Amino acid sequence: MIKHMRIDERLIHGQVASVWTNFLGCSRIIVANDEAPKSEMQIAALKLACPTGVKLSILSVDKAAANILSGKYDEDKVFLITRNVPDAKRLVDAGVPLPGVNVGNLAHHDGYQKIKKSVSLSDADISLIREILAKGVKVTAQMIPDESDASIETFLA
Repeated sequence: MIKHMRIDERLIHGQVASVWTNFLGCSRIIVANDEAPKSEMQIAALKLACPTGVKLSILSVDKAAANILSGKYDEDKVFLITRNVPDAKRLVDAGVPLPGVNVGNLAHHDGYQKIKKSVSLSDADISLIREILAKGVKVTAQMIPDESDASIETFLA
């Protein structure tokens, strides 16, 4: 059911809308983030960015986990997106069955470790990623499907 799980602060954008969704043949995008469903502007932007013919669900992290675990999307090929590492960790902790977690675009901030051109992580993010890895979930930092899907551990100091 869940074809791909991505952490990307931009949520739905060109790479997600055209490259990943088409590559994976997804029929639904689920945005799991507590702030997005509360913002009419964010909802409108996500609806515009969602590819034609692909269903869109914009849900809090808890609601996304509950809906997925209840089987609501079992008939869909789901692309699951969170805005940040803590949201992804909450989905893992809730028991959402994931094929892995792909860390996409996370902007650089002071004090963050830049692990790839467009991926920077705080110490807290790195700690959470290590906890996800310890649960046996593969974590990658793959921008597009053609890139290597090696473990994110190869980028962490």
